Amino acid sequence: MNILITGANRGIGLEMVRYSMEQGWRVFACCRNPHNADKLFNIAKLSNGQISVHIADMSELSTIQALSYELRNDAIDMLINNAGVYGSEKNKFGSVDVESWLQTFQVNSIAPLKMVEAFSQQLQMGKQKVVACMSSKMGSMADNGYGSSYIYRSSKAALNAVVKSLSIDLKEQGIITVALHPGWVKTDMGGPNAEISTRECVEQLFSQLSQLKVQDSGRFIDIDGTDIPW
Repeated sequence: MNILITGANRGIGLEMVRYSMEQGWRVFACCRNPHNADKLFNIAKLSNGQISVHIADMSELSTIQALSYELRNDAIDMLINNAGVYGSEKNKFGSVDVESWLQTFQVNSIAPLKMVEAFSQQLQMGKQKVVACMSSKMGSMADNGYGSSYIYRSSKAALNAVVKSLSIDLKEQGIITVALHPGWVKTDMGGPNAEISTRECVEQLFSQLSQLKVQDSGRFIDIDGTDIPW
């Protein structure tokens, strides 16, 4: 299987690369800054060419187009839009950082759509034809019982809307598009007190992805396989 992963230099993305290598998959690992990707390059060096590292900055759409051209002849079985940011801590009522809000939307909401547009042909060349977008329960309007966090919540809610529309627009091409909630994970964003390790997260996510069928397209899926309300 050929798998393309964004935000692959740390956290969940890095563990996805490691897991994919163990499965014998071909991995196109993407990161914004290669100078901040030592762990990713170390894994790639041990992969005997199984893993290649590519630049894809979700805040610079031109890099997405450049990567698509570079990989124009490669089939992509699974595209994982994992890259994401939380945005400014100034995200409460009366103090929202608007500039950060716009930047967060660019990375979390707009870039995943542009990735799918850029790699739609490669996905059609693949067998599984899966697009997985890393969302969050914080993007669920039905699950919002605490308020605040305007920047992150709205960016993930927008991503969920993108996923739902993609599931309709790409139905005829047989491309399955889902939004995933990875759980509360011990990463730089999740913090050391989170509930599960990146390894536990990745194993459960890939377990869900391996079971997807065409009729699952458009779902918002929790790490345990249950549906999350929009």
